[in-house]
Amino acid sequence: MKDMNAEIEKVYAEIRRILDRKGTCTVSVDGRCGSGKSTFAQKLKEDFDAEVFHMDDFFLRPEQRTPQRYASPGENVDHERFEEEILIPLSQGKAFVYYPFDCERMCVSETGIKAQKKPVTVIEGSYSQRSDLRKYYDLNVFLTVDPDEQIRRIIARNPSKEQAFREKWIPLEEAYFKAFDVEDNADIIVRNQ
Repeated sequence: MKDMNAEIEKVYAEIRRILDRKGTCTVSVDGRCGSGKSTFAQKLKEDFDAEVFHMDDFFLRPEQRTPQRYASPGENVDHERFEEEILIPLSQGKAFVYYPFDCERMCVSETGIKAQKKPVTVIEGSYSQRSDLRKYYDLNVFLTVDPDEQIRRIIARNPSKEQAFREKWIPLEEAYFKAFDVEDNADIIVRNQ
């Protein structure tokens, strides 16, 4: 693979090693906002014909968005529904249907998406490596980025959201990373500068 850094080459080699050993590989890609998680998951999808599931499809429903929930690290995603709709069926090798969160209507979509396990499955997004979810993964990858570059990317992606990211989303992510030792428990850390 051209122009890949050593850390990404290590991820690819580890996926191939797991595939050789087990025949399937479930990879979790967690990390800081703006670190390139979605882009990396898309690359894995293309290079391995992987199925990709996004934690962003499991935003909290309005009634779940309580001060108590936000005060607890790693609770600002519907990890319970993610485990029930995605991870358990994947672990059983069954075809399944899941219901992504509809941001326009602020509710869970009534239209399900059919899915099934492929040889490589990628779980992409912040909060995917909570300690209660790690048991479902063969490989945990953590993407990180320099704080100044992170803000630059957030502004480039959506300038109107900069303040919300600085004041709310980045602090919530950092609290989660610390509480669950996400970076320390990753199998491979990719520094995406």
